[in-house]
Amino acid sequence: MAAIYSLFIINKSGGLIFYKDYGSAGRMDTNDSLRLASLWHSMHAISQQLSPTTGCSGIELLQADTFDLHCFQSLTGTKFFVVCEPGTLHMEALLKVIYELYTDYVLKNPFYEMEMPIRCELFDLNLSQAIQKDRVALLGR
Repeated sequence: MAAIYSLFIINKSGGLIFYKDYGSAGRMDTNDSLRLASLWHSMHAISQQLSPTTGCSGIELLQADTFDLHCFQSLTGTKFFVVCEPGTLHMEALLKVIYELYTDYVLKNPFYEMEMPIRCELFDLNLSQAIQKDRVALLGR
């Protein structure tokens, strides 16, 4: 069973700009992935406003019985979240690596338009390598 089920990237408006499924048992169709991204964006924004602590950046980890959802929000408001097996470690580090790949291969691509769906072959290739490297590291522990 894969440690990482899926990866989502949401723009600052709450639109899904990237979705990748990594072999989870319950694959989602396009509408479900759009719905989940929109729901997560809303929950994240509400949690920032309702937090009793000042400077809260929103929900970073949502734990359920069958999955964990780890989230990283960049300074520009773009959200990266990974759905993975419960108890999977070091997802924060993986999300930062994914963010670095996003900045290197998507934002520096002269043909990419901000806030639009990501269609970048180099990003896909390097992302697959990073996810595979993370899976190998998890199996080696």
